[in-house]
Amino acid sequence: MARRLYTGIDIGTHHVKVVIASAPDSPDLPMSIVGTGSAASKGMRHGYIVDGGEVTRSIKEAVGRAAQASRVNVRSARIAMGGVSVEELRSTGDITLTTSGGVASEREIERALRESEKKAISKLLNRTILHTIPLEYRIDGTAIRGRPHGLQGTKLSVDTLIISMLTQHHDDLIDAVESAGIEVEGFMASPLAASFVTLTKAQKTAGVVLANIGAETLSIIVYDNDVPISMKVFPIGSSDITHAIALSFQLPLHEAEQMKRGAVTGSDIPPRKMASVITGRLKEMFSLVNTHLRSINRHRLLPAGIVITGGGAGSQFVSDVAKSTLKLPSQIGLPSGVSRLGSLDATWAVAYGLCRWGYAEENAGPSETFGEVLSRAIDSVKSGFRTLLP
Repeated sequence: MARRLYTGIDIGTHHVKVVIASAPDSPDLPMSIVGTGSAASKGMRHGYIVDGGEVTRSIKEAVGRAAQASRVNVRSARIAMGGVSVEELRSTGDITLTTSGGVASEREIERALRESEKKAISKLLNRTILHTIPLEYRIDGTAIRGRPHGLQGTKLSVDTLIISMLTQHHDDLIDAVESAGIEVEGFMASPLAASFVTLTKAQKTAGVVLANIGAETLSIIVYDNDVPISMKVFPIGSSDITHAIALSFQLPLHEAEQMKRGAVTGSDIPPRKMASVITGRLKEMFSLVNTHLRSINRHRLLPAGIVITGGGAGSQFVSDVAKSTLKLPSQIGLPSGVSRLGSLDATWAVAYGLCRWGYAEENAGPSETFGEVLSRAIDSVKSGFRTLLP
């Protein structure tokens, strides 16, 4: 019997990345990459669509290349949602347990989560909820480790992290994919998708920040105690470094891009001056991350440090600047849990993470918790594209 295939599409500002992966023999084994494809992304700006037709053509090209490499027809896929309109909001849902006889059932837990969304609805005008992530459950005011299923009490409360984006941007991305002839099976915030294949359970439990440096955006997700506690997107990216080099030394953009990555171009520009320009922009980026970590009381309090992915992870000095600016351990993140890395570097983390999510979602039991699925499926995610259960 043919193995189930999963496709992830990451529509970035500069490139569309597509990964096709096959299910492993068992959840403890890595998935196999059977095809990848990329294409120059046109019609995007800061992660949102400005020309739907151009984006659809880019998607068709990238999917076509992945399909040719894997020798399969791609009819459906999971897609990443990113861009500057992605925002977080904290809320709380409270319900009484009298209707369930004083027991926190699956239905009551779901009801508490939906109540937290209702309380936040006034702040979500023209926005679509991507994820409602439980941060902490309480029974009659007492915090519960894990899920409260089966516990008794009179009141169930849940603190949640709601991730949303502008409805227009959300709908435009789905329309572009469907116009390419691809059915959208689900969607997930880009930083969350990347985290499933670049962070280990140990890192997420100890406390870590994942930074995905795209062409025009810098997105981060912060984990603590194995739960995503914050997500943020900044309107700055690796293109800003390229532009700074081009302006500082009057270089063509393609040459500035090579210099950014440390390529030898025969230039007579003093290395110290080049390093100054690159590190200056990188410090600006990581200072934004540092300010956000202060705002959520995690400044210098993440033992697993910062893991860097995305196209900007290939910039010179990026790991060293992150370490010195944040005063945290720093490393470049690579996709894990894959039997054949091939050319999969940090830029493919989001697309491959979507495949891992698809596999874990389809193979999870109805009563499995998020943590149980992580243990069984290696940095995957159980839930659908709306709710993550810890």
